[in-house]
Amino acid sequence: MGTLNMLGLAKRIGARFLLTSTSEVYGDPLEHPQKETYWGHVNPIGVRSCYDEGKRTAETLTMDYHRGDGVEVRIARIFNTYGPRMCLDDGRVVSNFVSQAIRKQPMTVYGDGKQTRSFQYVSDLVDGLVALMESEHIGPFNLGNPGEFTMLELAEVVKETIDSSATIEFKENTADDPHKRKPDIGKAKDLLNWEPKISLREGLPLMVNDFRNRILNEDEGKGNE
Repeated sequence: MGTLNMLGLAKRIGARFLLTSTSEVYGDPLEHPQKETYWGHVNPIGVRSCYDEGKRTAETLTMDYHRGDGVEVRIARIFNTYGPRMCLDDGRVVSNFVSQAIRKQPMTVYGDGKQTRSFQYVSDLVDGLVALMESEHIGPFNLGNPGEFTMLELAEVVKETIDSSATIEFKENTADDPHKRKPDIGKAKDLLNWEPKISLREGLPLMVNDFRNRILNEDEGKGNE
Protein backbone atom coordinates (compact mmCIF):
# COMPACT_ATOMS: atom_id res chain seq x y z
CA MET A 1 0.00 0.00 0.00
CA GLY A 2 2.89 2.34 0.77
CA THR A 3 4.38 1.67 -2.65
CA LEU A 4 1.02 2.32 -4.32
CA ASN A 5 0.61 5.63 -2.45
CA MET A 6 4.13 6.79 -3.35
CA LEU A 7 3.73 5.79 -7.01
CA GLY A 8 0.54 7.87 -7.11
CA LEU A 9 2.45 10.82 -5.64
CA ALA A 10 5.34 10.36 -8.10
CA LYS A 11 2.84 10.31 -10.98
CA ARG A 12 1.12 13.52 -9.78
CA ILE A 13 4.29 15.57 -9.26
CA GLY A 14 6.50 14.01 -11.95
CA ALA A 15 9.09 12.62 -9.54
CA ARG A 16 11.61 9.85 -10.13
CA PHE A 17 10.64 6.91 -7.91
CA LEU A 18 13.09 4.50 -6.27
CA LEU A 19 11.83 1.11 -5.10
CA THR A 20 14.13 -0.54 -2.58
CA SER A 21 13.21 -4.15 -3.27
CA THR A 22 14.99 -7.18 -1.89
CA SER A 23 16.88 -10.35 -2.70
CA GLU A 24 13.91 -12.11 -1.06
CA VAL A 25 12.07 -11.79 -4.40
CA TYR A 26 14.25 -14.77 -5.45
CA GLY A 27 12.87 -16.89 -2.58
CA ASP A 28 14.85 -20.09 -1.97
CA PRO A 29 16.70 -19.91 -5.28
CA LEU A 30 17.40 -22.77 -7.65
CA GLU A 31 19.89 -20.53 -9.50
CA HIS A 32 23.20 -19.59 -7.89
CA PRO A 33 24.38 -16.85 -7.85
CA GLN A 34 21.16 -14.98 -8.58
CA LYS A 35 20.90 -12.80 -11.70
CA GLU A 36 18.19 -10.16 -12.20
CA THR A 37 16.71 -12.30 -14.99
CA TYR A 38 15.87 -15.08 -12.49
CA TRP A 39 12.14 -15.10 -11.63
CA GLY A 40 12.59 -16.74 -8.27
CA HIS A 41 11.35 -19.75 -6.32
CA VAL A 42 8.88 -18.46 -3.72
CA ASN A 43 6.28 -20.16 -1.56
CA PRO A 44 3.18 -17.93 -1.88
CA ILE A 45 1.50 -19.21 1.32
CA GLY A 46 4.42 -19.68 3.73
CA VAL A 47 5.40 -17.77 6.88
CA ARG A 48 7.75 -15.49 4.92
CA SER A 49 5.34 -14.97 2.02
CA CYS A 50 3.88 -11.64 3.15
CA TYR A 51 7.37 -10.12 2.82
CA ASP A 52 8.53 -11.98 -0.31
CA GLU A 53 5.29 -11.55 -2.21
CA GLY A 54 4.78 -8.02 -0.88
CA LYS A 55 8.08 -6.97 -2.44
CA ARG A 56 7.35 -8.87 -5.67
CA THR A 57 3.97 -7.10 -5.90
CA ALA A 58 5.69 -3.76 -5.24
CA GLU A 59 7.98 -4.43 -8.23
CA THR A 60 4.93 -5.28 -10.35
CA LEU A 61 3.15 -2.05 -9.37
CA THR A 62 6.30 -0.03 -10.05
CA MET A 63 6.65 -1.43 -13.57
CA ASP A 64 2.90 -1.00 -14.23
CA TYR A 65 3.07 2.69 -13.30
CA HIS A 66 6.14 3.05 -15.52
CA ARG A 67 4.55 1.36 -18.53
CA GLY A 68 1.02 2.64 -18.05
CA ASP A 69 1.59 6.16 -16.74
CA GLY A 70 5.14 6.98 -17.80
CA VAL A 71 6.41 7.33 -14.21
CA GLU A 72 10.22 7.37 -14.07
CA VAL A 73 11.17 4.43 -11.87
CA ARG A 74 14.27 2.67 -10.55
CA ILE A 75 14.31 -0.76 -8.87
CA ALA A 76 17.10 -1.98 -6.59
CA ARG A 77 17.13 -5.51 -5.16
CA ILE A 78 19.04 -5.16 -1.92
CA PHE A 79 20.94 -8.09 -0.43
CA ASN A 80 21.79 -8.35 3.29
CA THR A 81 23.22 -5.06 4.51
CA TYR A 82 24.80 -4.19 7.87
CA GLY A 83 26.41 -1.20 9.56
CA PRO A 84 26.28 1.22 12.49
CA ARG A 85 22.98 2.54 13.86
CA MET A 86 20.96 -0.58 13.09
CA CYS A 87 18.44 -1.61 15.75
CA LEU A 88 20.24 -3.70 18.36
CA ASP A 89 17.50 -6.34 18.39
CA ASP A 90 16.04 -6.22 14.88
CA GLY A 91 16.33 -9.99 14.45
CA ARG A 92 18.73 -9.76 11.49
CA VAL A 93 21.58 -12.22 11.69
CA VAL A 94 24.50 -9.74 11.86
CA SER A 95 22.76 -7.61 14.53
CA ASN A 96 21.87 -10.77 16.47
CA PHE A 97 25.40 -12.19 16.47
CA VAL A 98 27.06 -8.86 17.30
CA SER A 99 24.60 -8.00 20.11
CA GLN A 100 24.83 -11.50 21.58
CA ALA A 101 28.64 -11.61 21.49
CA ILE A 102 28.96 -8.19 23.14
CA ARG A 103 26.45 -9.21 25.84
CA LYS A 104 28.37 -12.48 26.41
CA GLN A 105 25.36 -14.50 25.28
CA PRO A 106 25.62 -17.52 22.93
CA MET A 107 25.16 -16.66 19.25
CA THR A 108 21.95 -18.24 17.93
CA VAL A 109 22.37 -20.31 14.76
CA TYR A 110 19.24 -21.74 13.15
CA GLY A 111 19.49 -25.18 11.55
CA ASP A 112 23.00 -26.51 10.82
CA GLY A 113 24.43 -23.06 10.05
CA LYS A 114 25.43 -24.08 6.52
CA GLN A 115 22.95 -21.72 4.83
CA THR A 116 24.76 -18.83 3.13
CA ARG A 117 24.24 -15.07 2.93
CA SER A 118 26.17 -12.20 1.37
CA PHE A 119 26.76 -9.11 3.50
CA GLN A 120 27.33 -5.60 2.19
CA TYR A 121 28.37 -2.60 4.24
CA VAL A 122 25.82 0.22 4.31
CA SER A 123 28.01 2.85 2.58
CA ASP A 124 28.46 0.55 -0.43
CA LEU A 125 24.67 0.21 -0.67
CA VAL A 126 24.17 4.00 -0.47
CA ASP A 127 26.71 4.50 -3.27
CA GLY A 128 24.82 1.95 -5.38
CA LEU A 129 21.43 3.59 -4.77
CA VAL A 130 22.80 7.03 -5.67
CA ALA A 131 24.43 5.63 -8.83
CA LEU A 132 21.11 4.00 -9.79
CA MET A 133 19.08 7.18 -9.24
CA GLU A 134 21.57 9.25 -11.25
CA SER A 135 21.61 6.75 -14.13
CA GLU A 136 19.11 6.34 -16.96
CA HIS A 137 18.59 2.64 -16.23
CA ILE A 138 15.38 1.34 -14.65
CA GLY A 139 16.70 -1.93 -13.30
CA PRO A 140 16.10 -4.11 -11.48
CA PHE A 141 19.68 -4.13 -10.20
CA ASN A 142 21.12 -6.48 -7.59
CA LEU A 143 22.93 -4.39 -4.97
CA GLY A 144 24.90 -6.66 -2.69
CA ASN A 145 28.36 -7.95 -1.87
CA PRO A 146 29.15 -11.24 -3.67
CA GLY A 147 31.31 -12.40 -0.74
CA GLU A 148 29.36 -15.45 0.44
CA PHE A 149 29.48 -16.73 4.04
CA THR A 150 27.78 -19.59 5.83
CA MET A 151 26.19 -18.63 9.16
CA LEU A 152 28.95 -20.58 10.93
CA GLU A 153 31.62 -18.61 9.02
CA LEU A 154 29.88 -15.35 9.93
CA ALA A 155 29.83 -16.44 13.59
CA GLU A 156 33.60 -17.08 13.37
CA VAL A 157 34.26 -13.57 11.98
CA VAL A 158 32.14 -12.09 14.80
CA LYS A 159 34.13 -14.16 17.33
CA GLU A 160 37.44 -12.91 15.86
CA THR A 161 36.22 -9.32 15.98
CA ILE A 162 34.53 -9.26 19.41
CA ASP A 163 35.29 -12.16 21.70
CA SER A 164 37.25 -15.31 20.90
CA SER A 165 35.46 -17.14 23.74
CA ALA A 166 31.97 -16.52 22.25
CA THR A 167 29.87 -19.66 21.91
CA ILE A 168 27.20 -20.85 19.47
CA GLU A 169 23.76 -22.21 20.33
CA PHE A 170 21.92 -24.20 17.65
CA LYS A 171 18.14 -23.90 17.32
CA GLU A 172 15.58 -25.41 14.99
CA ASN A 173 15.55 -23.74 11.57
CA THR A 174 12.78 -21.37 10.58
CA ALA A 175 10.38 -22.34 7.76
CA ASP A 176 11.28 -21.47 4.14
CA ASP A 177 14.72 -20.19 5.14
CA PRO A 178 16.65 -19.75 1.85
CA HIS A 179 19.62 -22.11 1.64
CA LYS A 180 21.80 -19.88 -0.50
CA ARG A 181 21.99 -16.18 -1.20
CA LYS A 182 24.62 -14.54 -3.41
CA PRO A 183 24.12 -11.71 -5.90
CA ASP A 184 25.41 -11.67 -9.44
CA ILE A 185 26.31 -7.97 -9.69
CA GLY A 186 27.56 -8.00 -13.30
CA LYS A 187 24.69 -5.77 -14.45
CA ALA A 188 25.38 -3.08 -11.80
CA LYS A 189 29.11 -3.23 -12.59
CA ASP A 190 28.52 -2.79 -16.32
CA LEU A 191 25.71 -0.20 -16.34
CA LEU A 192 26.19 1.71 -13.07
CA ASN A 193 29.96 1.29 -12.73
CA TRP A 194 29.29 0.16 -9.16
CA GLU A 195 30.68 -2.59 -6.99
CA PRO A 196 31.09 -2.90 -3.22
CA LYS A 197 34.48 -1.90 -1.79
CA ILE A 198 34.24 -2.88 1.88
CA SER A 199 34.76 -6.51 2.92
CA LEU A 200 33.01 -8.05 5.93
CA ARG A 201 36.24 -8.05 7.92
CA GLU A 202 36.67 -4.31 7.26
CA GLY A 203 33.05 -3.29 7.81
CA LEU A 204 32.15 -5.42 10.82
CA PRO A 205 34.45 -3.61 13.33
CA LEU A 206 32.81 -0.28 12.40
CA MET A 207 29.41 -1.74 13.29
CA VAL A 208 30.77 -3.44 16.42
CA ASN A 209 32.16 -0.16 17.82
CA ASP A 210 28.75 1.48 17.47
CA PHE A 211 26.87 -1.51 18.95
CA ARG A 212 29.33 -1.79 21.84
CA ASN A 213 28.87 1.89 22.78
CA ARG A 214 25.08 1.63 22.69
CA ILE A 215 24.89 -1.66 24.60
CA LEU A 216 27.26 -0.36 27.30
CA ASN A 217 25.20 2.84 27.62
CA GLU A 218 22.06 0.72 27.81
CA ASP A 219 23.58 -1.39 30.58
CA GLU A 220 24.72 1.71 32.52
CA GLY A 221 21.20 3.11 32.22
CA LYS A 222 19.79 -0.08 33.75
CA GLY A 223 22.27 0.17 36.60
CA ASN A 224 21.09 3.68 37.46
CA GLU A 225 17.40 2.81 37.65
